[in-house]
Amino acid sequence: MIKAILIFNNHGKPRLIRFYQYFAEDMQQQIIRETFHLVSKRDDNVCNFLEGGSLIGGSDYKLIYRHYATLYFVFCVDSSESELGILDLIQVFVETLDKCFENVCELDLIFHMDKVHYILQEVVMGGMVLETNMNEIVAQVELQNRMEKSEVSSH
Repeated sequence: MIKAILIFNNHGKPRLIRFYQYFAEDMQQQIIRETFHLVSKRDDNVCNFLEGGSLIGGSDYKLIYRHYATLYFVFCVDSSESELGILDLIQVFVETLDKCFENVCELDLIFHMDKVHYILQEVVMGGMVLETNMNEIVAQVELQNRMEKSEVSSH
């Protein structure tokens, strides 16, 4: 199961945080800092999996991440998840963001947070993977966009 999805920039500033397991706010902030510290100090040519930090489950959990341009996409998962499956899921999520925002960048995550959360909910809900087909996810996002536009034009 996916326990948390964290996206932060190269300076450790959170851009999207989604916990699927309850942690108090101050504990969430500590987890974010520790996770950033763990993944940001790693070389770009090393494996993209590592044991979870001391705050989020230790050896029972894995941090699986990808570093794209200025953003780290980190999925914290338990041992029931496949590392390669999650790496593929991160790739699908990023490619979907790319398709929806035409070359996604950090500013898209800041200024279109609602849309980014909607896309994430099409991929993962409650810590479970829902959809891995990028075309299906994009179709749902486009449907949502059309519905929003029709609501705006009808008012």
